[in-house]
Formats: sequence, C-alpha cells, structure tokens
Amino acid sequence: MSHFFEPNSFTKPLFDQLKRHPKRIVFPEGEDERVLRVAARFVELELGVPILLGDRDRIFEMAKELDVSMNFVRVLNPLKSSDFQLFCNRLERIERYRGVVGVDAEKVVAKPHYFAAMMVQYGQADACLGGNLTEPTGVFRPLLHLIAPDAKVPKVFAVTVMTSDRLANFGRDGVLFLADTGLIPDPKVDDLASIAAETGMLARHHMGRRVRVAMLSHSNHGSSRSESALKMVAATAAAREKVSLDDCVIDGEIQLDVALDPEVAACKLPAMSKNERADVLVFPSLDAAHISLKILRHLGGAESYGKLIRGLTRPAAQVPRTATEEMILGTAAALGVEAIQYRLLHPHG
Repeated sequence: MSHFFEPNSFTKPLFDQLKRHPKRIVFPEGEDERVLRVAARFVELELGVPILLGDRDRIFEMAKELDVSMNFVRVLNPLKSSDFQLFCNRLERIERYRGVVGVDAEKVVAKPHYFAAMMVQYGQADACLGGNLTEPTGVFRPLLHLIAPDAKVPKVFAVTVMTSDRLANFGRDGVLFLADTGLIPDPKVDDLASIAAETGMLARHHMGRRVRVAMLSHSNHGSSRSESALKMVAATAAAREKVSLDDCVIDGEIQLDVALDPEVAACKLPAMSKNERADVLVFPSLDAAHISLKILRHLGGAESYGKLIRGLTRPAAQVPRTATEEMILGTAAALGVEAIQYRLLHPHG
C-alpha cells in the first residue's frame, strides 16, 4: 500500500523543480519508519539526497525489516562523523563570542538537532526537517541558536502550507499559506507586517505569480474599532510598504469569508468583489492561526505541509509528531525548493 498521494497543486511543481536541481535534506530524527519511507521516496523521485541522523546499525536494521531501499540515502551518527570535532570547535568559538564560558561542546553537538543545524549553517546540507519524534521546542531551540538570523525579519515565525481539492473557496489554486502558525503568541504591528511581507514573498516564489495576502480580523475595513482590529489596520499599511505590487497585493483588515469567498465579498465589501481569492492568510495571533490549522486539517481533511520556519538565513522546518509520510515528503520538497531559490528569498543572506 502506498503511503504517498499523487502530487497535488502544491507538491507537483516542487518535485518538478527538484528533479532539475536536487538538494540535500537532513532529518535529525532518522530512527523513524516514516522518515525511512520518505527518504526512499525522495530518492525514487530523484529529488536529492536524504541525510538521516541516528544509530547507523539501527537505521539499516529498520530499513531491512520494512523492506525500504537505502540506496543513495546517507546515514550519519553525529558522534562518529568526520565533522564532529570541527562543529565542536565552531560551537566553542560561537559561545566565546557570545560571552558564554564552560560550554560542553561535545555534549551539545552530539545532539542530532544541534548537529543538523550545524550541517545546514556550514553548508553540509541544504535544509533541515525535524519534529517527527520530538516537541517543537526541541526543534526550534537549536535552529535559533545556531543558524544565522535574517536581519530584515524582526522575529522568527512559521508558515504552514495547506492544500485541498474538496473544500470550497480554498484559495485560488487549492493552496493556502497560513502564518504565523508556530512561534509568536501575540505579534505586534511590526511583527505582523514582516510576517505578511515574508509569507507573501514565499508564496510568490512557490506559486510563480502575483499573490494576494489577507490580513485577517473580526472586522472589515473599519467595521470595528477594537484594539485587535486597529492592530491589523496598522499592520496592513506597514506591510504594503515592504512589498512590490507586481509580486504581492495585501488586503486588510478583512474577515476570512471576505478573503476567500467572492460572493460574500460582494455583499460585505463590494469594492473587493472582483478580487481573486487570497493565497496567504495572516492571523492576528498564534492561537487563531494554530486553531484554524487544526480545524482545516482534522475536520476539513486538508493536507498540511510544514511549519516552514521563516526569519533564518537557511531553510528549516518543523513537522508535528503526528505527521504523515505525505506531510514529511511535501515539507522536505518545499525546503529543497527554498534552497534552490535561496539567493532570491534571502538577497542579503
């Protein structure tokens, strides 16, 4: 029985691009049968080279039991890697620069998520994907500690990409980008403006066309003067200054139904009735975004990819422990394409 779906409107373009420009994706939690199957599928589709961290003997034993091919799959035990001492030395220099003394570099670098972050930061891998066996903080902390931040993004945040060919009004092409779904509990105006602009740029690169960003609220263009609504009004204005109209149109503050349903827009905001459905949904809080993500996935049956972590200068993602193999594969492909487009997405990186 296949554990993967046919490529959809989001994953097919990713696969097509990666076949032309294969990339190296490191999986810190390699001792997971889902990751083994994803790695084999990644190679089968000619998307690049998966790098699995963990006990080499255990991983190959699992692959044999599952009848999963390990051809062209790299398996590394951080402690036995030729880069281990190099990474330890680099971590010691980083900590001295930060004024931290007495760090046990070997103990830290031996942890797979820290080793993976080092691999990505220093060019031994193109992107990192974790979370399938650990809590989100176990993924985020090493990445934030070791991968250089993007200077133009005030705070690191997360984007979840969702697809559905069954739900009505699900974006223009059955694809929606949701942000921030992972890191900033109560974003301020500057945070929201950055989230909108950065997610719009990410969607623009993935969709290959101008995209529409919706700054979501319970209010429509001043129908409420609540603090939350006014925050989205200000964030909309600030976000528009960060993007080009050729790449990204930002609407706000607006309700979700206005953003996605032209008939509702015609009733509530006639001036927006001819607009295309939104591609990007920016939420006023982490609670709103995360709850919406779970409703769409677990009640609506939408496919979910990511969280794609934004605000770092290297591609990385966190998936939940409940991630399906389809989610892990699609997220890995999205990271690979981000690595292809690294210079466009991070012009100052």
